[in-house]
Amino acid sequence: MIDINNLTFSYSKNNVFEDLTLSLTKGNVYGLLGQNGVGKTTLLKLLAGLQKSTKEACVVNGFHPYDRQPEFLQDVFYLPEDPESPTGTVNRFVLANGPFYPDFDYTQFLIMMDRFEVNPEERFKNLSAGQQKKACISYALALNTKVLLLDEPSNGMDITSKSVFRSIVAGHISDEQVIIISTHQVRDLENLIDPVIILDQKQVLLHASIEEITKKLSFITASKEQEGVLYSEQTPLGYSMVKANTNGADTKVDLELLFNAAMQYKEWFKEHFKNGKQ
Repeated sequence: MIDINNLTFSYSKNNVFEDLTLSLTKGNVYGLLGQNGVGKTTLLKLLAGLQKSTKEACVVNGFHPYDRQPEFLQDVFYLPEDPESPTGTVNRFVLANGPFYPDFDYTQFLIMMDRFEVNPEERFKNLSAGQQKKACISYALALNTKVLLLDEPSNGMDITSKSVFRSIVAGHISDEQVIIISTHQVRDLENLIDPVIILDQKQVLLHASIEEITKKLSFITASKEQEGVLYSEQTPLGYSMVKANTNGADTKVDLELLFNAAMQYKEWFKEHFKNGKQ
């Protein structure tokens, strides 16, 4: 569904990607992780056709995104971290723009708005920043595009709203759709994203499913720090650690620990996860 081949992209003299290669398939919710400035938002914009790539380097649903063909646009939606607030009511905006997308479901939109406890008859300008975000997410999901790109969607939400968001997305994904969620708040999206992509230094450091990660790594908590761990951090309960899974243990992936371990032991991750390629 999405194929990136030897993609190179720069802003003036700032080279963001060098020969980046990545293949994403439908039926998945990808978590796009990385430190600030590593290119997460840039990658989403390239996939949406908002930044220019060569035709050979980026193909989405069989189209070159930057050509912005109508057939491409009706099945791809990008929601930025801070979306602009349209004029008028939420309902008016949705009814005016939703029909441009063939699989838009207005009933689905209303259900999600109800779960988020946001009134669709309110004007955007009268909603809080968090309420506006929830309205935009409800709209984005109800479009049912084959490719949905969400940039930091949980920013500005309270704890309850984040839980509702996870539940909605978990029940929304279909076998014909790919969702990519860029985030630095990895704990907000645990139990939702799979596979995981970590960007670093103009390349993909890790691209792996949760199943593959658990086969190669163990995530443990103990009162004392153990020897031979890849990464360890002290917590009020003792130590949370990441170590190579040498005995076939099945442990729950801690995304924050995974990310911290990958940042500290990049060469180990490149070697054991095929340099970020599957």
